[in-house]
Amino acid sequence: MAWFRNWAIFIMIASNGYIDLSKQVIDSMPEAGFFKGCHWRCSPIPLVLNSKVKADLLRLGKVFAKFLIVCSLLYRQSIKGKQPTWVAELLDKGKPDYLISLQRHSKFIKALPNIIRPDLLITEDGLVLTELDNVPGGIGLTAWLNEVYSKIHKGNFQILGGPDGMLNGFGSIFNGCNRVDIVVSAEADMYRPEMEWLARRLNNLKPGMTNVRNYQVRDQNYSSFVNGQGVYRFFELFDLDNVPSAKIIFEGAINGEIFVTPPPTSFIEEKMLMAFFWNQNLEPFWRRELGDAYFYELRKLIPRSWLMDPSPLPPHAGIPGLDIPNWHQLKNFSQRQKELIIKISGFSERAWGAKSVVLGSDVPAYVWANTIDEALASFDKNPFILQEYKKPSRVPVIWYDADANQVMEGEGRVRLCPYYFFNGDIENIEVTLGGVLATICPVDKKIIHGMSDAILVPCAYVDN
Repeated sequence: MAWFRNWAIFIMIASNGYIDLSKQVIDSMPEAGFFKGCHWRCSPIPLVLNSKVKADLLRLGKVFAKFLIVCSLLYRQSIKGKQPTWVAELLDKGKPDYLISLQRHSKFIKALPNIIRPDLLITEDGLVLTELDNVPGGIGLTAWLNEVYSKIHKGNFQILGGPDGMLNGFGSIFNGCNRVDIVVSAEADMYRPEMEWLARRLNNLKPGMTNVRNYQVRDQNYSSFVNGQGVYRFFELFDLDNVPSAKIIFEGAINGEIFVTPPPTSFIEEKMLMAFFWNQNLEPFWRRELGDAYFYELRKLIPRSWLMDPSPLPPHAGIPGLDIPNWHQLKNFSQRQKELIIKISGFSERAWGAKSVVLGSDVPAYVWANTIDEALASFDKNPFILQEYKKPSRVPVIWYDADANQVMEGEGRVRLCPYYFFNGDIENIEVTLGGVLATICPVDKKIIHGMSDAILVPCAYVDN
C-alpha cells in the first residue's frame, strides 16, 4: 500500500532548493534546542501521508479515548468486585500505598489524561499500536515543527493539525485557569528546553487563541501555587519521592484549588492493559463496553499481548496463544518464533524511551533468556509484558547532511506519534488532533525511537 507520497513532493519542490529549505528549518531552531544533549536528522520536507492514513489518524483519537474510558471502568469495577479482583490487584502491583489511595480518590478515579500520544507503527497490515503515552515528550517540538514546516511549505501541502494545532490544543485543556505551571522533574530534565519554548510561545499567542496568558516552567521544588491555576504534570509517578511539590499539587487538586493533568492515575499508564484486552476471561466485558466496532478496530491495532505472570499452571494447561506450560519455554523458541517483544509494563524509569524493550529475534539467546528471567523475577515490583512484534514497513526518505551540504536519499522505518487533546468529562469527551510527529529510523534499527540518526518531521497531506 502507498502509505506515503514523499517522492512526489520531493520532485515538486526540488527546483525550489531543498538544501535551502533544510537550512531554513535548522536556522529556525531556538538556541537552547528542544532536548538536552539530543540531536536528530533534518529533512527538507514533512512526511506526506495518503488520504487513508490521514483519515485514520483523525478518527483514531476517539477510539483511544474510548479505550481509556473503558480501562478506567474496568479498574473501578474490579475494585468493587463487579469484575475480577485480580485486575486491580495486578494494576496496583509494586505501587506505594499513598499512590493507590490517591488514584482511588473520588477526585481522580474517573479522570483521564488530557493529552495522549499513541505510538503507531506503519506495517504491511496497517497501523499497529505499541504504547499509549500519558506523559508524552515532544509536545513543544511538534508544535515548533508544525509552525516551521507550515511556513516554509505554504501552498504545497497541509500540516496535520495546522501551524497552531499543538498550541491551541494545549491551551484548550486549561480554559478557566488563571495561570498554568508546567512542573518538570529532574528525571525529565531532558525535556525542559521544549517545555520552556512551549511556555514562551503560548504566552505570545494572539488574544483569543488561549484565555491563559501566563505559562511558566517550574522545577520539582516549586510550591507557590495559587487558587484557580492549572498544573501540567511533566513528571512520572514512579518518581514521586523525588518531586517535593507533587503532594502539594495533588492536595490542591483534591481541595478544588488546582486543576492538574495528567491525573495521578498510575493504573491507566500500565501497558498490561493491552494484555488484559487480549485476555479471554475479560473479552465479554471489552465487547460489551467498547461495542463491536471499537472492539474489532482495537484488535487490529493492538498486537497480541501477555502479562508475564510467573504463577505456575497445571501440568495439562498452557498459555493461550503460545501453547507453552510456562514462560521459561520461551527460551527454546526458534529465531522465527522469537518475533516477540518483552518490556516493562509501567511505573519504572525504564518504562519509557525503549529502555526495557528487548526483541527476541534481535538479541543473542543468552540475552533473551536473561530478559525472561528478569521479567519473571521482578513481577511483584515491576511486571513485564510479552507482545507480538510487528515489523515496520520500509519507506523512502530524504534528509539533509550538513557536513556534506547535500540532501541524502534512502529508506527508513516509521513511527507515527499523533497528539490528541481531550476536553470534557468521561461521559462527554471531545477529542482534537493537534499534530503528528514522525520518527524515521534507519532500516537496520528494529526498535524505533528518537535516536540521533533518526529523522524527526511533522506529518502532512496534499489536498486532492
